[in-house]
Amino acid sequence: MPPRQLFRIHSSCDGLPRTRRLVAALVAVPGLFPALAHAQLVGQAAQAQRLDSPWDLQLAPQLEDHTVPTGERAATFVLSDSTTGTADRDVAAKGSAEVRQATSVIKADALHYDQDTDMADAFGNVRLSGNGALFVGPEAHLKIESNEGFMTAPKYRFTVTGGSGSAQRVDLLDSERSVFSHATYTACQCETNPAWYIKGTEFDFDTGADEGVAHNGVLFFQGVPIFASPWMSFPLSGDRKSGILPPTFALSSNNGFELSLPYYFNIAPNRDLTLTPRIISRRGVLTDVNYRYLSPTYSGTFTGQFLPDDAITKTNRYAIYFQHNQNFGNGFGGYVYYNKVSDNTYPEDLSSTTNQFLNGTQLLYQQEAGLTYNNGPWSVLAREQHWQTLQGSLPPYGREPQLNVKYTKFNVNGFDYGAEADYTRFRITADNMTEGQRVLFNPYLSYSVVGPGYFVTPKIQYHFASYDLSNLGTNSVPGQPKNFTESIPTFTFDTGLIFDRSVRVFGQDYIQTLEPRLYYVYTPFRNQDDAPLFDTADSDFGLAEIFTPNTFVGNDRIADANRLTAALTSRFINAASGDERARFVIAQQYYFTDQRVTLFPGQSQTTARHSDLIVGASLKLGPGFASETAFQYNADNNQLVKSSVGFGFSPETGKVINLGYRYTRANTTLDNQPINQILVSGQWPLSHRVFVVGRVNYDMQGHRLVDGLFGMQYDADCWTLGVGVQKYANGVNTSGLATSATRFLAQLTLKGLSSVDNGLVTAFRASVAGYTPPPPPPPPESRFNNFE
Repeated sequence: MPPRQLFRIHSSCDGLPRTRRLVAALVAVPGLFPALAHAQLVGQAAQAQRLDSPWDLQLAPQLEDHTVPTGERAATFVLSDSTTGTADRDVAAKGSAEVRQATSVIKADALHYDQDTDMADAFGNVRLSGNGALFVGPEAHLKIESNEGFMTAPKYRFTVTGGSGSAQRVDLLDSERSVFSHATYTACQCETNPAWYIKGTEFDFDTGADEGVAHNGVLFFQGVPIFASPWMSFPLSGDRKSGILPPTFALSSNNGFELSLPYYFNIAPNRDLTLTPRIISRRGVLTDVNYRYLSPTYSGTFTGQFLPDDAITKTNRYAIYFQHNQNFGNGFGGYVYYNKVSDNTYPEDLSSTTNQFLNGTQLLYQQEAGLTYNNGPWSVLAREQHWQTLQGSLPPYGREPQLNVKYTKFNVNGFDYGAEADYTRFRITADNMTEGQRVLFNPYLSYSVVGPGYFVTPKIQYHFASYDLSNLGTNSVPGQPKNFTESIPTFTFDTGLIFDRSVRVFGQDYIQTLEPRLYYVYTPFRNQDDAPLFDTADSDFGLAEIFTPNTFVGNDRIADANRLTAALTSRFINAASGDERARFVIAQQYYFTDQRVTLFPGQSQTTARHSDLIVGASLKLGPGFASETAFQYNADNNQLVKSSVGFGFSPETGKVINLGYRYTRANTTLDNQPINQILVSGQWPLSHRVFVVGRVNYDMQGHRLVDGLFGMQYDADCWTLGVGVQKYANGVNTSGLATSATRFLAQLTLKGLSSVDNGLVTAFRASVAGYTPPPPPPPPESRFNNFE
């Protein structure tokens, strides 16, 4: 076929040749041009890049529609093998006929275009393309500029969002709105037999508002109806949209069968609300409300749960979770955290109804409000803090109120200095416990000398504390005063060296370092038995704690010390990338005097000459392999006190295996029961689409499963199915022994329709370090792809 050429239509068509040819006519107002595409980026990225020859094409970074000026009309082109008609009035085209105006294109075997009415009538293999949509059918009648008309028996596709389907008829209202009669809709990217689709008597589509509404709609999955509604609203692009979310199902040993029917309200781009009735077969109907809001100066969430007349407890049960953060500007801020449940067994009985898998039961609920100020060296916190403590947990002290002020300056002629001032009134919900006020002032001063390969940092700090006790509990020291003060100085000296050399290991160049470090602490003994334990406990002993001056956490005990910590670290650093591939650490403390300060009066004092030996190592070998290992060894008793061994292997996305072992020798803190647990977790594909996810935490001392999780996910092109079963700790019984429960959860995600998570993906992510959820559907192609 010879190339078709462009020419004008004559006033009479009698003299036109009958041979096969291309005929094109410009029938719109002369002087107007079709819509063009241009770059919308800025700077150099927005400039078209010329190639080698002046006749070469140019690369445009980005395309967009160029709108026709107001009051003007885009040019209309008619193309075909043969045409008849009257110039500037109408034209009839046959054989590969086309009408083009701006971004709209109509193709058909034959068509007629009337310029006065702007109406195009197309017959036979009709294709309507433009405004991000494609319609295919046997017949169409359309006003091109307003995009108003209808098509019979269309198949359609929204090229911008990816949705498609068919109908008996489509009425086009404008460039964005359309109404389909007796139609189907799916977001599956396949020509036939989509995995899921919606079938309804009528569909209202608004691509500008990203909304679809199905009337008398039925949702089919694999040909089976799974949900029906007289009115069903859904987003066309999978973005947030008000409407019914897919129902979720769960089965647990505590509550039996659970069915959740969430409804999502997309109030605004920065606010939404989810209302979820949950049918619990053994208890009744629990209503869950979740409200989220976000602005440049504040954000927060509110979750409320209410179960009227629990069928088992015969009581009304509820939970409230509220969090708000506020930025007042100029360094001022504020926050509110309020969490409360109706009774002691609420988390044990109803934790599975929350939108996540919980590993253990929450027994402390924070209720706190505060104001903050941060500006340069100043940091201020004023807060009121209270705790709701459930049975099975010891209540902590609340701060009612607390005012904390910190001032910190760094590198002022080599000096670092600062101070902390704090006033707190401590109250507790338990009976016969000591309560009162504490005022403290902790200034410090340090000076650092840093050079190539070494550092030296001496530091002196003071702890001043004043107590005014309003009530003495049964645990107080006999004859304890209500008003007293403390003054305790501390001196530390921190120094170290850094040596490095180039080495070659297994054919790879590395920089190896050798870093000896000494850390000396001196704190004189001060009797602190009169001070209550408002916020203080024993510190852990590990690599992070041995370089701190106090062996306690909190401000009610300052340990006396005359000790030296010696550590040696060696690193292997990739010479080309700077990535640390290995680190080895060995450290120990040496005591020149015994530590006499203890948490409780009469407690045994430290009499050893040195601490346990700490050895640690971390390795990154090969692609995706990492290891973290630490040991605490008592050389005097030839005993392993603690050990932690962990291995992780993740050669690529979706493949991860974690292996961990934890051991702690029996001590009084553990009620003379050792910790001897092995933890295995992972995610691994069994095939291209099937992934298995699992976690096992096994107590080898008690020969029992502490917690476990097993699940599978099937990832298809436009849907994902996941199932999981979990054994989890859910509280303690009246004897103080841990109790557990089992739950089953299934989740079907229809890609392009909804991406709500009912807790399964959250459980997998929390249980398996490195877990990767199935990928979302690919973004739809640009509307300029497959241009008609």
